[in-house]
Amino acid sequence: MKTEMFSSLKVVHGVAVRSALSLAVSIAVATSFAAAPAEALAKTATATKTAKKPVKSTAKAEKPARVAKTTLKSPKPVKAAKVAAADDDDDAPRAARKRRVSYRMEPHARRASVHAVAFQPRATSVGQAFGLHDTPDSLALRSSVAYVVDQNTSETLFDKNSRAVVPIASITKLMTAMVVLDSHMPLTDEITVTDEDRDYEKFTGSRLAVGSVLNREDMLHIALMASENRAAAALSRYYPGGRPAFIAAMNAKAKSLGMTDTHFENSTGLTSQNVSSARDLVKMVNAAYQYPIIRKFSTDRSYEVFTGKRNLAYNSTNALVRNASWDIGLQKTGFINEAGECLVMQANVNGRPVVIVLLDSYGKYSRFADAGRLRSYLDTLGEPHIMSADMGSGANP
Repeated sequence: MKTEMFSSLKVVHGVAVRSALSLAVSIAVATSFAAAPAEALAKTATATKTAKKPVKSTAKAEKPARVAKTTLKSPKPVKAAKVAAADDDDDAPRAARKRRVSYRMEPHARRASVHAVAFQPRATSVGQAFGLHDTPDSLALRSSVAYVVDQNTSETLFDKNSRAVVPIASITKLMTAMVVLDSHMPLTDEITVTDEDRDYEKFTGSRLAVGSVLNREDMLHIALMASENRAAAALSRYYPGGRPAFIAAMNAKAKSLGMTDTHFENSTGLTSQNVSSARDLVKMVNAAYQYPIIRKFSTDRSYEVFTGKRNLAYNSTNALVRNASWDIGLQKTGFINEAGECLVMQANVNGRPVVIVLLDSYGKYSRFADAGRLRSYLDTLGEPHIMSADMGSGANP
């Protein structure tokens, strides 16, 4: 009896011992895994201090214990991509430098280091701020304002927020060109670019360096075709009475055309205070179309000028003028952050002359894609398509 009981107790004792040993091993392994990250974290926290002030030690450095064979290798350092400030056209580069955070894992150190590079979300346009992009339309246009009329009959063919008053950026240069030509000043007169022609509002650059000398015709050419801002600024400065008289003439011309929603503060469009509505811009395009030189210069694909120091080759800011499927009689692009991507054109679609106005488009090429959507729509046009044709006074910046 005693023998049987002793045997049972011995078995129970053996099981208990094995269980205790198993538990101890599990705790030891778990402690080992937990200690490694804590040690790595402690090393990361003191890395900066130790880097600046090395600590001498007479003892040999201990090799780190291997924790597990499944430990992942640290990735190679990732080089931060360079972010360049890109211009849509010469209208207004996206000047605001921006902040982005990138993470780099360093081998062996097992810590992440943070590096700052240029990045920032694109600034909100006036149209976005006033909710114009929320207006639905059947063509899913990226432009918050779209207006198409028959040039001969003034019949509305497509309308989306046409009464909204928004910044127009370098669409302004069509009015600049008309005021220059209305002055009847010789196109052969030489004009010199000075510091006064620099952009002190958006701080944009220009290929036309201070000291460059061009005649009035060349200045007008690159202002219309390539949206050269310093050319437009110089043209206004050489107006009789100077720049203030030129701006007054621009607003007087707009009033004479019945552009009641329009106001100008400069000749370049590099200000959000140059505003208009799509309906007013149709009037401006129709007026500019009466000047053969504006039609020619605005639709040229490329042009080269000599500044007195070097030759400069300019290209059109409108990709559609290089597209053989389009028949464009006049065009102008524009961009500043407050205005978004803008485009106005006179074009013939199926033999029908139309004026197309696209304002506050989001995305560098979206205005050209929107123009294509509108042309496809006009190709199959039945009844006029109206979307929010009467928006009241619209958004005032």
